[in-house]
Amino acid sequence: MAEKPTSGGLDTPLELRSRMLPNFGNDPDAFGRFAERFARYMGTANFLFYMTIFVVVWIAFNVVGLFGFQWDPYPFILLNLFFSTQASYAAPLILLAQNRQDDRDRVTIEQDRARDERNLADTEYLTREVAALRIVLREVATRDYVRAELRSLLSDLLEAQEELGTNNSNGSNGGEKAKDKVKDKRDKQRNPRTQQIPKIHPAHSSATQPESGLSTVGTSPRPHSGSDQPES
Repeated sequence: MAEKPTSGGLDTPLELRSRMLPNFGNDPDAFGRFAERFARYMGTANFLFYMTIFVVVWIAFNVVGLFGFQWDPYPFILLNLFFSTQASYAAPLILLAQNRQDDRDRVTIEQDRARDERNLADTEYLTREVAALRIVLREVATRDYVRAELRSLLSDLLEAQEELGTNNSNGSNGGEKAKDKVKDKRDKQRNPRTQQIPKIHPAHSSATQPESGLSTVGTSPRPHSGSDQPES
């Protein structure tokens, strides 16, 4: 059989023993927690119920005097002393619990303020991002713009096909003219400034001769009148 360890050695840790009263020496915050528990219990219905039963039993035993024993006869001076002592201790404990609650509220308010500032910064960042996205989306081709471009391209292709069908007799020259016409039309639609600049084609670039003055061939000088002739 294994030997039971003795409890007197230095190498044997002591067992924890339950305490009836709280230990306030090691933990400075223990008394504050005790005050909060006491103040919280005094605000419950159980405390009022048990306190009422205690007062009724105290007064009944001291009035009736069972077995001729009355430890606090009328006017119940000991009971009044008990109530005074209870009130003198209850007021500081309640104030201590209220101060601790105020400290917790202050910490909570600071955390809420920091959270609000962080949320405000996030909201401003998202607002800037949305504004930047709106600026970028203005330059992106929309559905209506792409649809209009496709319709314009389709109409140009149909016109080119019709011109190619009508110019089949001209051979390859007619097809090249139709392609050049479609290309010129597309360039004008893409850049409206080119519509103000006239294009000079080589076929129509011959210079025109300036018109000459009135021809004098075949004209005779004006005859002199009879008064201009010399006298004989």
